[in-house]
Amino acid sequence: MLFATIAGYTLFYFLRKNFSFAMPGLEQDCGITKSMLGNFLFAGGLVYGISKFVNGIVGDRVSPRKMLFFGLAACILANVAFGFAPQIASVFGGGVKTLAFVFGALLVANQFFQGTGFPPCAKLIAFWIRPEELATKMSVWNTSHSVGGGLVAKICGVIMGLGVVGAAGQGVGMWRWCFWSMAIIGALGLVVLFFFLPGTPAEEGFPDVATARPAAAKPACESVCAAAPTSRDTAGVWRRVYLNPVIIMLGLANFAINAVRALVADWGPTMLQEAKGLDPSQAGTLVMVFEFAGIAGMLFAGWATDRFFAGRAPRLCVFLMAATALFFGAFWLLPCGGAGGFAAGAALCAAGFCLYGPQALTGVTATNTSTKRYAGTSIGFISLFSYIGVSVAGKVFGTLAETTGGWRLPLTVAVAVASAGAIVFLLLWRARANAYETCE
Repeated sequence: MLFATIAGYTLFYFLRKNFSFAMPGLEQDCGITKSMLGNFLFAGGLVYGISKFVNGIVGDRVSPRKMLFFGLAACILANVAFGFAPQIASVFGGGVKTLAFVFGALLVANQFFQGTGFPPCAKLIAFWIRPEELATKMSVWNTSHSVGGGLVAKICGVIMGLGVVGAAGQGVGMWRWCFWSMAIIGALGLVVLFFFLPGTPAEEGFPDVATARPAAAKPACESVCAAAPTSRDTAGVWRRVYLNPVIIMLGLANFAINAVRALVADWGPTMLQEAKGLDPSQAGTLVMVFEFAGIAGMLFAGWATDRFFAGRAPRLCVFLMAATALFFGAFWLLPCGGAGGFAAGAALCAAGFCLYGPQALTGVTATNTSTKRYAGTSIGFISLFSYIGVSVAGKVFGTLAETTGGWRLPLTVAVAVASAGAIVFLLLWRARANAYETCE
Protein backbone atom coordinates (compact mmCIF):
# COMPACT_ATOMS: atom_id res chain seq x y z
CA MET A 1 0.00 0.00 0.00
CA LEU A 2 2.68 2.46 1.04
CA PHE A 3 4.84 2.17 -2.04
CA ALA A 4 1.89 1.92 -4.43
CA THR A 5 0.46 5.19 -3.08
CA ILE A 6 3.94 6.78 -3.26
CA ALA A 7 4.09 5.82 -6.94
CA GLY A 8 0.55 7.04 -7.54
CA TYR A 9 1.07 10.46 -6.02
CA THR A 10 4.44 10.82 -7.74
CA LEU A 11 2.60 10.48 -11.05
CA PHE A 12 0.24 13.28 -10.05
CA TYR A 13 3.30 15.44 -9.38
CA PHE A 14 4.73 14.62 -12.81
CA LEU A 15 1.50 15.93 -14.32
CA ARG A 16 1.39 19.11 -12.21
CA LYS A 17 4.90 20.45 -11.62
CA ASN A 18 5.90 20.20 -15.26
CA PHE A 19 4.04 23.46 -15.92
CA SER A 20 6.69 25.44 -14.01
CA PHE A 21 9.43 24.20 -16.33
CA ALA A 22 7.40 24.98 -19.42
CA MET A 23 6.85 28.60 -18.30
CA PRO A 24 10.11 30.09 -19.68
CA GLY A 25 9.28 28.53 -23.05
CA LEU A 26 5.74 29.91 -22.91
CA GLU A 27 7.19 33.39 -22.37
CA GLN A 28 9.67 33.09 -25.21
CA ASP A 29 7.65 31.06 -27.70
CA CYS A 30 4.08 32.19 -27.03
CA GLY A 31 4.50 35.75 -25.72
CA ILE A 32 2.81 35.01 -22.40
CA THR A 33 4.05 37.40 -19.68
CA LYS A 34 5.04 36.74 -16.07
CA SER A 35 1.92 38.57 -14.97
CA MET A 36 -0.25 36.20 -17.04
CA LEU A 37 1.65 33.20 -15.68
CA GLY A 38 1.15 34.54 -12.17
CA ASN A 39 -2.58 34.75 -12.83
CA PHE A 40 -2.54 31.13 -14.03
CA LEU A 41 -0.76 30.01 -10.86
CA PHE A 42 -3.13 32.01 -8.67
CA ALA A 43 -6.27 30.57 -10.25
CA GLY A 44 -4.85 27.06 -10.51
CA GLY A 45 -3.63 26.99 -6.93
CA LEU A 46 -6.96 28.26 -5.61
CA VAL A 47 -8.90 25.65 -7.58
CA TYR A 48 -6.49 22.94 -6.42
CA GLY A 49 -7.02 23.88 -2.80
CA ILE A 50 -10.81 23.90 -3.20
CA SER A 51 -10.62 20.59 -5.03
CA LYS A 52 -8.57 18.94 -2.26
CA PHE A 53 -11.06 20.24 0.29
CA VAL A 54 -14.12 18.99 -1.62
CA ASN A 55 -12.51 15.71 -2.62
CA GLY A 56 -11.29 15.20 0.94
CA ILE A 57 -14.92 15.07 2.03
CA VAL A 58 -15.83 12.83 -0.90
CA GLY A 59 -12.76 10.66 -0.31
CA ASP A 60 -13.97 9.67 3.16
CA ARG A 61 -17.07 8.16 1.53
CA VAL A 62 -15.91 6.53 -1.73
CA SER A 63 -13.41 3.91 -2.85
CA PRO A 64 -9.89 5.38 -2.80
CA ARG A 65 -8.83 3.21 -5.75
CA LYS A 66 -11.59 4.53 -8.00
CA MET A 67 -10.97 8.14 -7.02
CA LEU A 68 -7.23 7.94 -7.68
CA PHE A 69 -7.63 6.18 -11.05
CA PHE A 70 -10.28 8.61 -12.28
CA GLY A 71 -8.31 11.70 -11.25
CA LEU A 72 -5.02 10.48 -12.70
CA ALA A 73 -6.64 9.64 -16.05
CA ALA A 74 -8.20 13.13 -16.23
CA CYS A 75 -4.82 14.77 -15.52
CA ILE A 76 -3.18 12.73 -18.28
CA LEU A 77 -5.76 14.01 -20.79
CA ALA A 78 -5.29 17.60 -19.60
CA ASN A 79 -1.52 17.35 -20.15
CA VAL A 80 -2.01 16.03 -23.65
CA ALA A 81 -4.25 19.03 -24.34
CA PHE A 82 -1.60 21.46 -22.98
CA GLY A 83 0.70 20.52 -25.85
CA PHE A 84 -2.02 21.30 -28.37
CA ALA A 85 -3.02 24.62 -26.76
CA PRO A 86 -1.96 26.78 -29.77
CA GLN A 87 -4.10 24.63 -32.08
CA ILE A 88 -7.03 24.86 -29.66
CA ALA A 89 -6.60 28.64 -29.46
CA SER A 90 -6.56 28.94 -33.25
CA VAL A 91 -10.06 27.47 -33.37
CA PHE A 92 -11.24 30.49 -31.38
CA GLY A 93 -9.39 33.08 -33.46
CA GLY A 94 -5.86 32.82 -32.10
CA GLY A 95 -3.88 35.65 -30.52
CA VAL A 96 -1.91 35.86 -27.29
CA LYS A 97 -4.94 36.60 -25.11
CA THR A 98 -6.88 33.66 -26.52
CA LEU A 99 -3.89 31.38 -26.09
CA ALA A 100 -3.42 32.62 -22.53
CA PHE A 101 -7.09 31.87 -21.81
CA VAL A 102 -6.70 28.32 -23.18
CA PHE A 103 -3.63 27.70 -21.03
CA GLY A 104 -5.40 29.13 -17.99
CA ALA A 105 -8.52 27.03 -18.55
CA LEU A 106 -6.48 23.85 -19.00
CA LEU A 107 -4.41 24.60 -15.91
CA VAL A 108 -7.55 25.15 -13.82
CA ALA A 109 -9.04 21.88 -15.12
CA ASN A 110 -5.82 20.00 -14.44
CA GLN A 111 -5.56 21.46 -10.94
CA PHE A 112 -9.13 20.46 -10.15
CA PHE A 113 -8.46 16.82 -11.00
CA GLN A 114 -5.11 17.00 -9.21
CA GLY A 115 -7.17 17.44 -6.05
CA THR A 116 -8.30 13.81 -6.33
CA GLY A 117 -4.76 12.51 -5.69
CA PHE A 118 -4.02 13.27 -2.07
CA PRO A 119 -7.34 12.34 -0.34
CA PRO A 120 -7.40 8.65 -1.39
CA CYS A 121 -3.74 8.25 -0.44
CA ALA A 122 -4.35 9.88 2.95
CA LYS A 123 -7.34 7.62 3.54
CA LEU A 124 -5.42 4.45 2.71
CA ILE A 125 -2.51 5.43 4.96
CA ALA A 126 -4.80 6.30 7.87
CA PHE A 127 -6.56 2.94 7.59
CA TRP A 128 -3.45 0.79 7.15
CA ILE A 129 -1.07 2.48 9.65
CA ARG A 130 -1.44 2.67 13.46
CA PRO A 131 -1.52 6.20 14.99
CA GLU A 132 1.70 5.70 16.97
CA GLU A 133 3.58 4.91 13.74
CA LEU A 134 1.89 7.48 11.53
CA ALA A 135 4.55 10.22 11.66
CA THR A 136 7.32 7.89 10.51
CA LYS A 137 5.30 6.04 7.87
CA MET A 138 3.49 9.08 6.49
CA SER A 139 6.81 10.92 6.21
CA VAL A 140 8.04 8.03 4.08
CA TRP A 141 4.93 8.43 1.92
CA ASN A 142 5.46 12.19 1.69
CA THR A 143 8.72 11.57 -0.14
CA SER A 144 6.44 11.22 -3.18
CA HIS A 145 6.26 15.04 -3.25
CA SER A 146 10.00 15.38 -3.59
CA VAL A 147 10.54 12.30 -5.76
CA GLY A 148 7.97 13.63 -8.20
CA GLY A 149 9.15 17.23 -7.99
CA GLY A 150 12.81 16.24 -8.28
CA LEU A 151 12.46 13.87 -11.23
CA VAL A 152 10.19 16.18 -13.18
CA ALA A 153 12.67 19.01 -12.56
CA LYS A 154 15.52 17.09 -14.13
CA ILE A 155 13.53 15.54 -16.97
CA CYS A 156 11.85 18.80 -17.99
CA GLY A 157 15.07 20.76 -17.43
CA VAL A 158 16.82 18.52 -19.93
CA ILE A 159 13.89 18.72 -22.34
CA MET A 160 13.91 22.53 -22.24
CA GLY A 161 17.68 22.55 -22.62
CA LEU A 162 17.37 20.65 -25.91
CA GLY A 163 15.63 23.67 -27.41
CA VAL A 164 18.03 26.37 -26.18
CA VAL A 165 18.18 29.38 -28.50
CA GLY A 166 19.73 32.81 -28.11
CA ALA A 167 21.17 34.45 -25.03
CA ALA A 168 17.94 33.98 -23.09
CA GLY A 169 18.51 30.23 -23.05
CA GLN A 170 14.82 29.38 -23.23
CA GLY A 171 13.50 26.15 -24.75
CA VAL A 172 11.55 27.32 -27.79
CA GLY A 173 9.04 24.71 -28.89
CA MET A 174 10.26 22.11 -26.39
CA TRP A 175 7.72 23.21 -23.77
CA ARG A 176 5.18 20.92 -25.46
CA TRP A 177 7.24 17.88 -24.50
CA CYS A 178 7.24 18.95 -20.86
CA PHE A 179 3.55 18.00 -21.01
CA TRP A 180 3.52 15.13 -23.49
CA SER A 181 6.42 13.22 -21.91
CA MET A 182 4.76 13.35 -18.48
CA ALA A 183 1.43 12.24 -19.99
CA ILE A 184 3.14 9.16 -21.47
CA ILE A 185 4.76 8.29 -18.13
CA GLY A 186 1.44 8.86 -16.36
CA ALA A 187 -0.42 6.52 -18.72
CA LEU A 188 2.13 3.75 -18.22
CA GLY A 189 1.99 4.25 -14.45
CA LEU A 190 -1.79 4.09 -14.44
CA VAL A 191 -1.64 0.62 -15.95
CA VAL A 192 0.87 -0.56 -13.34
CA LEU A 193 -1.18 0.89 -10.46
CA PHE A 194 -4.24 -1.01 -11.63
CA PHE A 195 -2.51 -4.24 -10.58
CA PHE A 196 -0.70 -3.06 -7.44
CA LEU A 197 -2.75 -0.37 -5.65
CA PRO A 198 -4.90 -1.93 -2.89
CA GLY A 199 -8.11 -0.65 -1.37
CA THR A 200 -8.79 -0.27 2.35
CA PRO A 201 -8.17 -3.29 4.62
CA ALA A 202 -11.92 -4.01 4.60
CA GLU A 203 -12.03 -3.90 0.79
CA GLU A 204 -9.10 -6.34 0.67
CA GLY A 205 -10.70 -8.73 3.18
CA PHE A 206 -8.49 -7.83 6.18
CA PRO A 207 -9.56 -6.69 9.65
CA ASP A 208 -9.12 -3.02 10.50
CA VAL A 209 -5.78 -2.21 12.15
CA ALA A 210 -7.70 -1.12 15.24
CA THR A 211 -9.12 -4.63 15.68
CA ALA A 212 -6.02 -6.50 14.53
CA ARG A 213 -4.21 -5.69 17.82
CA PRO A 214 -4.89 -6.90 21.35
CA ALA A 215 -7.59 -4.86 23.08
CA ALA A 216 -5.15 -3.60 25.70
CA ALA A 217 -2.99 -2.03 23.00
CA LYS A 218 -5.80 0.01 21.44
CA PRO A 219 -6.44 3.64 22.34
CA ALA A 220 -9.82 4.12 23.96
CA CYS A 221 -12.73 4.24 21.53
CA GLU A 222 -10.48 3.76 18.48
CA SER A 223 -12.98 1.43 16.89
CA VAL A 224 -15.52 4.25 16.92
CA CYS A 225 -12.99 6.58 15.31
CA ALA A 226 -12.35 4.02 12.58
CA ALA A 227 -15.95 3.99 11.40
CA ALA A 228 -16.64 5.80 8.16
CA PRO A 229 -18.60 9.05 8.58
CA THR A 230 -22.21 9.12 7.45
CA SER A 231 -24.24 11.84 5.77
CA ARG A 232 -25.77 12.63 9.17
CA ASP A 233 -22.44 12.98 10.93
CA THR A 234 -22.47 16.77 10.65
CA ALA A 235 -21.80 17.52 14.32
CA GLY A 236 -18.75 15.24 14.40
CA VAL A 237 -17.23 16.82 11.30
CA TRP A 238 -17.66 20.33 12.65
CA ARG A 239 -16.29 19.43 16.09
CA ARG A 240 -13.35 17.36 14.86
CA VAL A 241 -12.41 19.43 11.83
CA TYR A 242 -13.97 22.77 10.94
CA LEU A 243 -14.20 24.22 14.48
CA ASN A 244 -11.16 22.43 15.87
CA PRO A 245 -8.60 25.14 16.80
CA VAL A 246 -5.68 22.77 16.22
CA ILE A 247 -6.87 21.99 12.68
CA ILE A 248 -7.38 25.69 11.95
CA MET A 249 -3.88 26.53 13.18
CA LEU A 250 -2.47 23.70 11.06
CA GLY A 251 -4.23 25.26 8.09
CA LEU A 252 -2.52 28.60 8.77
CA ALA A 253 0.81 26.82 9.10
CA ASN A 254 0.17 25.05 5.80
CA PHE A 255 -0.50 28.42 4.18
CA ALA A 256 2.97 29.59 5.23
CA ILE A 257 4.73 26.34 4.24
CA ASN A 258 3.25 26.17 0.78
CA ALA A 259 3.62 29.88 0.08
CA VAL A 260 7.36 29.52 0.71
CA ARG A 261 7.57 26.25 -1.22
CA ALA A 262 5.87 27.88 -4.23
CA LEU A 263 8.85 30.18 -4.68
CA VAL A 264 11.00 27.19 -5.69
CA ALA A 265 8.33 24.77 -6.94
CA ASP A 266 6.59 27.28 -9.25
CA TRP A 267 9.10 30.06 -9.88
CA GLY A 268 12.35 28.22 -9.15
CA PRO A 269 13.39 27.47 -12.76
CA THR A 270 12.75 31.08 -13.81
CA MET A 271 14.30 32.58 -10.66
CA LEU A 272 17.48 30.51 -10.87
CA GLN A 273 18.00 31.41 -14.51
CA GLU A 274 17.34 35.12 -14.06
CA ALA A 275 18.83 35.75 -10.61
CA LYS A 276 21.68 33.23 -10.50
CA GLY A 277 22.54 32.93 -14.20
CA LEU A 278 21.94 29.17 -14.53
CA ASP A 279 20.94 27.52 -17.78
CA PRO A 280 17.70 25.46 -17.95
CA SER A 281 19.43 22.13 -17.28
CA GLN A 282 21.41 23.54 -14.32
CA ALA A 283 18.28 25.12 -12.88
CA GLY A 284 16.44 21.80 -13.24
CA THR A 285 19.27 19.98 -11.49
CA LEU A 286 19.28 22.41 -8.55
CA VAL A 287 15.50 22.20 -8.15
CA MET A 288 15.82 18.39 -8.25
CA VAL A 289 18.47 18.44 -5.51
CA PHE A 290 16.27 20.83 -3.50
CA GLU A 291 13.42 18.32 -3.74
CA PHE A 292 15.66 15.35 -2.91
CA ALA A 293 17.00 17.22 0.12
CA GLY A 294 13.35 17.49 1.09
CA ILE A 295 13.12 13.68 1.04
CA ALA A 296 15.84 13.46 3.67
CA GLY A 297 14.12 16.21 5.63
CA MET A 298 10.78 14.41 5.63
CA LEU A 299 12.29 11.10 6.71
CA PHE A 300 14.24 12.82 9.47
CA ALA A 301 11.19 14.79 10.64
CA GLY A 302 8.95 11.72 10.84
CA TRP A 303 11.57 9.67 12.70
CA ALA A 304 12.44 12.51 15.08
CA THR A 305 8.77 13.21 15.85
CA ASP A 306 8.10 9.63 16.95
CA ARG A 307 11.52 9.16 18.57
CA PHE A 308 12.06 12.42 20.48
CA PHE A 309 8.77 14.32 20.54
CA ALA A 310 6.31 11.47 21.33
CA GLY A 311 4.27 12.23 18.22
CA ARG A 312 3.96 15.98 18.92
CA ALA A 313 5.03 17.16 15.48
CA PRO A 314 4.41 20.94 15.90
CA ARG A 315 7.27 21.14 18.42
CA LEU A 316 9.81 19.98 15.85
CA CYS A 317 8.22 22.16 13.17
CA VAL A 318 9.00 25.32 15.17
CA PHE A 319 12.73 24.74 14.74
CA LEU A 320 12.48 23.54 11.13
CA MET A 321 10.52 26.58 9.93
CA ALA A 322 12.91 28.97 11.68
CA ALA A 323 15.84 27.23 9.98
CA THR A 324 14.03 27.44 6.63
CA ALA A 325 13.88 31.23 6.96
CA LEU A 326 17.60 31.42 7.77
CA PHE A 327 18.66 29.25 4.83
CA PHE A 328 16.51 31.11 2.30
CA GLY A 329 18.08 34.34 3.46
CA ALA A 330 21.56 32.83 3.10
CA PHE A 331 20.72 31.60 -0.40
CA TRP A 332 19.98 35.11 -1.59
CA LEU A 333 22.92 36.80 0.15
CA LEU A 334 25.56 34.39 -1.13
CA PRO A 335 27.09 35.19 -4.56
CA CYS A 336 26.26 33.05 -7.57
CA GLY A 337 29.78 32.50 -8.91
CA GLY A 338 32.63 30.19 -7.83
CA ALA A 339 32.62 28.76 -4.32
CA GLY A 340 29.89 31.22 -3.40
CA GLY A 341 27.65 29.67 -6.04
CA PHE A 342 28.11 26.24 -4.50
CA ALA A 343 27.38 27.66 -1.04
CA ALA A 344 24.22 29.37 -2.35
CA GLY A 345 23.03 26.09 -3.85
CA ALA A 346 23.80 24.27 -0.61
CA ALA A 347 21.81 26.87 1.35
CA LEU A 348 18.81 26.40 -0.97
CA CYS A 349 19.00 22.62 -0.53
CA ALA A 350 19.27 23.01 3.27
CA ALA A 351 16.11 25.13 3.11
CA GLY A 352 14.41 22.26 1.24
CA PHE A 353 15.54 19.80 3.93
CA CYS A 354 13.98 21.95 6.65
CA LEU A 355 10.83 22.99 4.76
CA TYR A 356 9.62 19.54 3.73
CA GLY A 357 9.60 18.22 7.30
CA PRO A 358 6.70 20.50 8.30
CA GLN A 359 5.13 19.84 4.88
CA ALA A 360 4.85 16.16 5.82
CA LEU A 361 4.01 16.59 9.49
CA THR A 362 0.97 18.85 9.12
CA GLY A 363 -0.91 15.98 7.47
CA VAL A 364 0.20 13.61 10.22
CA THR A 365 -0.98 15.99 12.93
CA ALA A 366 -4.30 16.65 11.18
CA THR A 367 -4.98 12.92 10.82
CA ASN A 368 -4.17 12.14 14.44
CA THR A 369 -6.11 15.17 15.69
CA SER A 370 -9.26 14.46 13.69
CA THR A 371 -8.82 10.63 13.85
CA LYS A 372 -8.90 8.33 10.82
CA ARG A 373 -12.68 8.72 10.64
CA TYR A 374 -12.18 12.24 9.26
CA ALA A 375 -8.68 11.88 7.80
CA GLY A 376 -9.62 12.87 4.25
CA THR A 377 -11.82 15.75 5.39
CA SER A 378 -9.24 17.23 7.77
CA ILE A 379 -6.37 16.98 5.29
CA GLY A 380 -8.60 18.41 2.58
CA PHE A 381 -9.48 21.30 4.89
CA ILE A 382 -5.89 22.22 5.75
CA SER A 383 -4.97 21.74 2.09
CA LEU A 384 -7.45 24.48 1.23
CA PHE A 385 -5.22 26.83 3.25
CA SER A 386 -2.15 25.33 1.58
CA TYR A 387 -3.17 26.16 -1.92
CA ILE A 388 -4.58 29.53 -1.07
CA GLY A 389 -0.97 30.08 -0.02
CA VAL A 390 0.28 28.65 -3.31
CA SER A 391 -2.18 30.81 -5.26
CA VAL A 392 -1.28 34.02 -3.47
CA ALA A 393 2.44 33.26 -3.63
CA GLY A 394 2.33 32.36 -7.32
CA LYS A 395 0.72 35.70 -8.16
CA VAL A 396 2.63 37.83 -5.65
CA PHE A 397 6.11 36.44 -6.38
CA GLY A 398 5.67 36.78 -10.15
CA THR A 399 4.27 40.30 -9.88
CA LEU A 400 7.00 41.44 -7.49
CA ALA A 401 9.73 40.01 -9.72
CA GLU A 402 8.27 41.71 -12.78
CA THR A 403 7.58 45.11 -11.18
CA THR A 404 10.80 45.39 -9.16
CA GLY A 405 13.06 43.93 -11.83
CA GLY A 406 14.51 41.16 -9.71
CA TRP A 407 14.03 38.47 -7.08
CA ARG A 408 15.30 40.26 -3.96
CA LEU A 409 11.85 41.29 -2.72
CA PRO A 410 10.19 37.90 -3.41
CA LEU A 411 12.98 36.20 -1.40
CA THR A 412 12.51 38.70 1.43
CA VAL A 413 8.78 37.97 1.52
CA ALA A 414 9.49 34.23 1.58
CA VAL A 415 11.80 34.63 4.59
CA ALA A 416 9.13 36.65 6.44
CA VAL A 417 6.42 34.07 5.70
CA ALA A 418 8.63 31.18 6.88
CA SER A 419 9.25 33.06 10.13
CA ALA A 420 5.50 33.55 10.58
CA GLY A 421 5.03 29.80 10.08
CA ALA A 422 7.45 29.10 12.93
CA ILE A 423 5.35 31.34 15.19
CA VAL A 424 2.13 29.51 14.25
CA PHE A 425 3.71 26.15 15.14
CA LEU A 426 4.93 27.62 18.41
CA LEU A 427 1.29 28.33 19.32
CA LEU A 428 0.62 24.58 18.88
CA TRP A 429 3.40 23.56 21.29
CA ARG A 430 0.95 22.14 23.85
CA ALA A 431 -1.26 20.27 21.35
CA ARG A 432 -1.81 16.55 22.07
CA ALA A 433 -0.23 13.85 19.91
CA ASN A 434 -3.64 12.41 18.94
CA ALA A 435 -7.33 12.56 19.87
CA TYR A 436 -8.26 8.88 19.89
CA GLU A 437 -8.73 8.86 23.64
CA THR A 438 -11.53 11.43 23.26
CA CYS A 439 -13.59 9.70 20.56
CA GLU A 440 -17.29 9.69 21.20
